[in-house]
Order: sequence, then structure tokens, then C-alpha cells
Amino acid sequence: VQLQASGGGLVQTGGSLRLSCAASGLPFSRNSVGWFRQAPGKEREFVAAISGTRDTPYYADSVKGRFTISRDNARNTVYLQMNSLQPEDTAVYYCAKSRYDDCSSYKCSDLSEYDYWGHGTLVTVSS
Repeated sequence: VQLQASGGGLVQTGGSLRLSCAASGLPFSRNSVGWFRQAPGKEREFVAAISGTRDTPYYADSVKGRFTISRDNARNTVYLQMNSLQPEDTAVYYCAKSRYDDCSSYKCSDLSEYDYWGHGTLVTVSS
């Protein structure tokens, strides 16, 4: 099982990026998938998640209204569209597969409930 996150880069304040999380070795379509990020010197934090069969999105308060999570089951890929990026969004972004098909808001935001993690992709927002 491998998760590959991509799409990071350098962007100016107010810009946009779309991150992708592609899975191999397992079908993604029935799994909840989350995005987390870790800034230098900080703990890894929840950003967004999408539940499995219901495709319910969940967002951290800090990104609500700016980020959108979606999935393409045919491509076995989950996306994170990030708009209106701010310097405080600078971090390494990780995608992960939840233990649950349909996680609740609480479990979707708990990184301990994720069993497979991809390597991160760096997002840098310049001021």
C-alpha cells in the first residue's frame, strides 16, 4: 500500500494550489482519507478529510471556506484544492487513509485513526 502526495510548491499570498493523493495497492473509494500538515517546529495537524462511502467533507476551522477536499474514485485519487493561501498555510502536507470507511468528524480529525500515510509535499506561501 502506497500513498503518493503531490502538487506542492511555492505560491504567493492569495494564490492557489491543488494537492493530489494517489493510492496504489488498495482501492481508495470506500475509505475515508485525510489531509494533515506539519509546519516547522509544530505538531502535525488536521486539515481536511472526506469520508468513504458518503463523501462527507470535514475541515479544520482554519481552512474552512478556502480549502476543498474531493475524490476521483476512477483515478483512485483524493484532491485538496487550496485557495486564498496565507503564509500560515506553509507546511508539509500529508495524506493518509483512515481505519474507517465513514469516519465521524471527531475520528476524521484524529491522526491516530489513520493507518497509512504518504510522504509529504511541501507548500510554501510567500508574503
